[in-house]
Amino acid sequence: MRTCEEPRPPNGQSPIALAAGQSEYGFAEKVVEGMFIVVNSITIKIHSKAFHASFELWQLQGYSVNPNWQQSDLRLTRITDPQRREVLTFKELTWQTLRIEADATDNGDQDPVTTPLRLITNQGRIQISLKRRTKDCNVMASKLMFLLDDLLWVLTDSQLKAMMKYAESLSEAMEKSAQQRKTLAPESVQVSHDLDITPPAPSTQQSRSQPFGLSPNASSISQYFDKHDMKETSYHLLISRLDLHICDDSHARESGALKHGMLGGAMQLTFRRMAFDYYPFHRAGDACKHWVRYSEAMETRGQWAKKLVSEFQSKIEKL
Repeated sequence: MRTCEEPRPPNGQSPIALAAGQSEYGFAEKVVEGMFIVVNSITIKIHSKAFHASFELWQLQGYSVNPNWQQSDLRLTRITDPQRREVLTFKELTWQTLRIEADATDNGDQDPVTTPLRLITNQGRIQISLKRRTKDCNVMASKLMFLLDDLLWVLTDSQLKAMMKYAESLSEAMEKSAQQRKTLAPESVQVSHDLDITPPAPSTQQSRSQPFGLSPNASSISQYFDKHDMKETSYHLLISRLDLHICDDSHARESGALKHGMLGGAMQLTFRRMAFDYYPFHRAGDACKHWVRYSEAMETRGQWAKKLVSEFQSKIEKL
């Protein structure tokens, strides 16, 4: 893989549907989703103008799960709502060992002498939830959860500096990609953004559009769909325990510190149940009750955000 200076256009319609000669979510999509994939080892190499990295996975498994993240009948791994014309699917990826290594390139802006960044983890898994339109299989929202157990990471100060430079080199490409995703967001969100109208929750929209005399079975499907629906795209990282050791790179300071009888230092940080949640399309002032770790303390922040948005809108109207 190679980072792009400019984001590529979206992939468009599902290639599975096109190959099967269909335009809607159908039999071909269900067959591919039902596959159980096992890969003994996989290596991914990423090249950038500032660094090159490699990801190595051993004993990778990918399979469909039900909304409770358990393997079960394949018919229970998807939720289709004919009224909304949307389908929810749930996937899980697991592996035994993950190895990540990154190093500066020769033509990058890094220092001439750098220490490669290495990280080795044990068992982990990724939980993926997708919401797609049945009409064209386009993804409307997704939820990705990266789950790790105990993680031990030893970093030298030079590696820490190199990691910050790697992040800076990717920030520009990530920002361009984020702008492209916002530009290509669902039309309903774009229209509501231009008209300053917050779109109602899918359940509210559906209750208004459902025909009179809806069957109880269809109503129960809609309620089950609402329970596991992704209101917006989000990415999550959860680490049960992280032991981070930051050590002094003594060999790089041998001519200086050790000459004066100074010893290198070290710092240990321990984090338990560390979580990162990222909602790239969330608008300021919108409700947060559907967030993974929502608490009542966020209500105060929500009121504060709405006040700032209203003040900003009033200033724009005057201009």
